[in-house]
Amino acid sequence: MSTEIIKAILNIVEIFFIVYLIGYSSFLFLSVVIGSTTLYKQKKLERLKEKLKTNYDIPVSIIVPAHNEEITVIDTVNSLLELKYNQYEIIVVDDGSKDSTSRKLIDYFEMHKVNRPIEKVIKCQQEEYVYETNSLKVPLTVVRKKNGGKADALNMGINLCQYPYFICMDADSMLQYNSLKNITAPFREREDIVACGGLIRISNDVEFEKGRVKKYKLPKNMLAAMQVLEYDRSFFASRIMLDGYNGNLIISGAFGLFKKEMVVAVGGYDTNTVGEDMELVMKLHVFCKSHSIPYSIKYVPDAICWSQAPEKLGDLIKQRRRWHMGLLQSMGKYKELFLNMKFGMLSFISYLYFFIYELLSPFIEITGIIVTILSFMVNLINVDFMIIFFLLYAAFGAILSLTIFLARVYVQDSKLSVLDFLRALLLCFIEIAGLRQIMSIARMTVFIGYKKRKLQWEDLTRKEQKIKV
Repeated sequence: MSTEIIKAILNIVEIFFIVYLIGYSSFLFLSVVIGSTTLYKQKKLERLKEKLKTNYDIPVSIIVPAHNEEITVIDTVNSLLELKYNQYEIIVVDDGSKDSTSRKLIDYFEMHKVNRPIEKVIKCQQEEYVYETNSLKVPLTVVRKKNGGKADALNMGINLCQYPYFICMDADSMLQYNSLKNITAPFREREDIVACGGLIRISNDVEFEKGRVKKYKLPKNMLAAMQVLEYDRSFFASRIMLDGYNGNLIISGAFGLFKKEMVVAVGGYDTNTVGEDMELVMKLHVFCKSHSIPYSIKYVPDAICWSQAPEKLGDLIKQRRRWHMGLLQSMGKYKELFLNMKFGMLSFISYLYFFIYELLSPFIEITGIIVTILSFMVNLINVDFMIIFFLLYAAFGAILSLTIFLARVYVQDSKLSVLDFLRALLLCFIEIAGLRQIMSIARMTVFIGYKKRKLQWEDLTRKEQKIKV
């Protein structure tokens, strides 16, 4: 291959990389504008709703799949008991834990064993025992079953649900006191809603009391603090914008509300994928469009779930590799959203966004950096231009991340110390020009070691929350 051809290829890749970065920045900017406007309107509506309170609540079952979660599961259930909601139940599914997850719950809440028949409308592993208590604010059920993975545990929870709507959430997470009221609002207002996703916020070093944030601050751990900025950017920006045209293909497994009959109709969670949350949402999109069922999948940014973020780089890499493998599996399985135009132009655009800026982003970004270095070595680029461009890109991205973070703090009526503001300002640059590249490399390695371990639970390091009940 001649030198001229190599230079031409490098040029093309370099131009594509620059266009890609400009496109991402433009999308982020537009998302921030739309997101800020949306949240401002919702804040005004929230104040109006406070004046027009209603006691009508749709009945909801909250499913908490757990595997080796003895450190956090008591706090999680206690936080659920603080919810300002009239009719709900809590179901904890212990998926063959090797620690004392079930025993801690049974002893702490003084539960008793029952012989409860379980109609398996969705196939799942066999239960070992069921414990219940009706002495709390709402019914609490603990079922221990043979290990089958998170998706299988969620399917067991669905089989146990006595209500027509269910929430799935993680055992290391806590719902804010008004989260259930807020996430069910679309279901009370419209009949075509089949699922709703909420906002995930980082709980590390945040102090809670009776389901409310007592004291908010950035995590002391730098890695967790950078994830705060990352989460806010993801949930604040793209999901609000995609929600405008029913284009969200993902509802976080840490907090989602679903219509039970629709989930049963599509066969529940897929136990053969690592991204059961993504797979279910895409499956609902395809099922409803294929059967001409009027439907909507919503995102509710004022329904907040607080979840622990990994504080060790190894844990974070494992988490992100798993997420990316789940995205790859789900998009490959439901590529008709992209290829079949009968699903409409909006489905095409949404799939294209996830394909380019989510699935392929690590490959594009790392390849772009490598090509930039190679182009510099063969004197193919204007060095001054590229330095200025990357500095402007990093500064623009950091400013947008900081803007989103501060907007979130304002909307939630939280107070931020001067020190945390300065830390956030510094970490914005480190996250966009450091952690992002590390995570891109990690996501590029999704195939390594996952063929054998793809359906196993990930044992990430947990710590007790600062919570008062």
